[in-house]
Amino acid sequence: MTRSISLSALAAAVAFTVSACASNPPPEPEPAPAPTETAVVTPPRVSPPPSPPPAATPPPGPAAGSRADFSAKATDRVYFDYDQYNLDDADRRALNAQVAWLKQYPTTRVEVQGHADERGTKDYNIALGARRAESVASYLKAQGIAADRIGTISFGKDKPLDPGHDEAAWARNRNSFTNIIVEAIS
Repeated sequence: MTRSISLSALAAAVAFTVSACASNPPPEPEPAPAPTETAVVTPPRVSPPPSPPPAATPPPGPAAGSRADFSAKATDRVYFDYDQYNLDDADRRALNAQVAWLKQYPTTRVEVQGHADERGTKDYNIALGARRAESVASYLKAQGIAADRIGTISFGKDKPLDPGHDEAAWARNRNSFTNIIVEAIS
């Protein structure tokens, strides 16, 4: 009888196990995990160290205080009407640019050269060229340029700007030219 109870207990245990399995349905598969956003990690931007200042390079163009600088920044020539040496408004505007440049470079010295066209005698044109040069020099002095920085010379008709023999050439040759004779650069 003990045996029959054991067998009965065994049978009951098997039946219980089978019935337990039958009453519990198999587990449903777990759903796939929802896609997750992956964060893109950007490393912090590191600025390169500041570069050393560039070596002092001169600006492009002519050297400050040179003849070329004067020519680039001021009109170095004014023109006159036939047989005239008086300055008009356009001449004074051109000379004001010369004054500004000359004030910026106080060690500069100039020579104002007077010129005439080929008509007239040599002596007459030398005198006319001198009056033209002096007219320009007087204006520069009146604007505050020291007299010892300004010299004058007349070439009359001896050094024409234009070698032509017509009105256009003569008009170009009736001028005064402000020539830098001592530059401000060292």
